[in-house]
Amino acid sequence: MSRIGKKPITIPKGVTVKLVDGAVEVQGPKGKLRQAYPAGINFELAEGHLVAKTKTEDPQLGKFHGLARSLVANAVAGVIDGYKKQLDIVGVGYRAELKGKQVVFALGYSHAVVFDIPAGIDVAIDKQTHITVTGVDRQLVGQVAANIRRLRKPDPYKQKGVRYTGEVLKKKAGKTGAK
Repeated sequence: MSRIGKKPITIPKGVTVKLVDGAVEVQGPKGKLRQAYPAGINFELAEGHLVAKTKTEDPQLGKFHGLARSLVANAVAGVIDGYKKQLDIVGVGYRAELKGKQVVFALGYSHAVVFDIPAGIDVAIDKQTHITVTGVDRQLVGQVAANIRRLRKPDPYKQKGVRYTGEVLKKKAGKTGAK
């Protein structure tokens, strides 16, 4: 049995949870999510708590027990508070601009890079160099932030590129010239 899987998930007021075949539907003030969970795991709803249980005492199910509980707990937290990732664009002439459901980046390439924003995600841009990605689905917010960062990864030599806010880069020294 998983230690994490044994913990009950408290369901706050204003959140409705519905158990469907192989998934849990969570609806709250920020939105609605449907989280599937692995076979062999069941959820029970009782007295404002949601508890994950394994169907059998198979040791192979233990690893999925904690996973399923964490995924559903993230869905509950997402519909209440939402998730947020922040990125910074560092470099002379590097900037981003929001145009409808697309973000247009100038990242030092010979062309502008256009990034389509998926449904369920909101992107805000401050001062053309600070990007905030928000949404209710933790996995989707993290993946969109990673995809934006991948457009121009931080360079360890010149310290330029798109990075997470607070990310510390280890500066590398360039080649020393022949003397």
